[in-house]
Amino acid sequence: MITVSQWIVLLGMVLSFALVVLLIRRRVNFGISLLLGSLLLSGFSLASVSFESVFYAFLKATIYDVNTGVFVWDTVELAVLMTLIFMLASLMQDTGGIAQLIDALRVLFNKGGTIAVIPAIYGLMPVPGGALFSAPAVEEEGESFDLSVCDKNFFNVWFRHIWFPIYPISSSILIMADLAALNMYLLIMVNSISFFTMILVGYIILAWKTKMLPNQKNKTSPSKNSTKKNTKKDLSGLLFLLPPLLPLAFSVLEYVGIPLFSAFIIGVLVSIVLLYKMSKVPWNKFKTFVKQAATWKLVAVITGIMIFREIFEVSGVNLTIYSLLEQLPFTPLVVIIVFPLLLGLLTGYLLSGITLSYVLLQPLFYSVDLSTVGLVSILFMSGFVGYLISPIHLCNVLSSEYLKTDTTRMYPLYIPASILVLLVQLVFVVYILP
Repeated sequence: MITVSQWIVLLGMVLSFALVVLLIRRRVNFGISLLLGSLLLSGFSLASVSFESVFYAFLKATIYDVNTGVFVWDTVELAVLMTLIFMLASLMQDTGGIAQLIDALRVLFNKGGTIAVIPAIYGLMPVPGGALFSAPAVEEEGESFDLSVCDKNFFNVWFRHIWFPIYPISSSILIMADLAALNMYLLIMVNSISFFTMILVGYIILAWKTKMLPNQKNKTSPSKNSTKKNTKKDLSGLLFLLPPLLPLAFSVLEYVGIPLFSAFIIGVLVSIVLLYKMSKVPWNKFKTFVKQAATWKLVAVITGIMIFREIFEVSGVNLTIYSLLEQLPFTPLVVIIVFPLLLGLLTGYLLSGITLSYVLLQPLFYSVDLSTVGLVSILFMSGFVGYLISPIHLCNVLSSEYLKTDTTRMYPLYIPASILVLLVQLVFVVYILP
């Protein structure tokens, strides 16, 4: 039975989430929007938790964990990393590196294929907010097809995330398989249905939006910033894949005791230096580009996201949502589908969405006549879809920030496509999987 205080917290969650969406629709900085939403949720949370707990949550989300007495640098490191990634993405654009890369990729992938290939390549980088890398290229290539800003945003985040259901070095896949005591590759095999569905859905929408259907003319043209030396057979621009991919190599530093975010920070700094050497842009001009690319907005965004998540957890609203679903006249399978989707949507964080969901919902597995791997796959994909379309999903935020739009404006395309992927996975697990 849900108590009055839990209903109050749940109301606070709904109102704070609505406030965040309303503010970003009105072009208020996303970080500021989340901070205001967190304050609103905090006020409602006082109905069930102490002011001290809420205050400690704010501290933990920023720099200090009172309960353990240690400094927590995750938020600071992530804010620095995201700022540097944004800077690298902007420098790739300003130095002409993106233009050369696009021209080279067009040799290999004509008829607008680069709009899908570029974010898909960058999607192999398990870096938070990595959609920033591909946003400049998708923006540039999208101009050749008169794509709207919302369409560019959709293709950028959609094709970046096609790997998530099957990527073997993804923390989400690894931890989910470990929690459920499943063979990781068995889970990947079941999830592969969603992988292929995402590719197919993305291709159909891309063909429709770029007018590439049969008997229609492709109007691709050279990149507007392309260099004269890039000819039809020139693939030298592919070298500009190195700066955004190089940070991935620095992840090995984690094995010598360097935290992953710190390793990526080092990698991005090295990539910026490499880009300077490759671009042959004069130092004074490059320095100007760096100053122009520096921004405080991402610091606010990261801080806002971390505080919002921490308040969400300390408020206990996730447990309230579960209790509410448990009392509704739904079958356990419906709860297993809906709860992870809501958690992914509200947190914008796949790992927390699926792990919390598994811990809470695993007892319901025994009430459903489906295989464990099938149920875990449904839970994973439900959480993934919620995370994918969440307005506080970092990739959505950063891609939208770069393209000067917001996530909700692509929902008419984004939500149906995402739900279709989930429905196909459900049909496969329920009716086809042994």
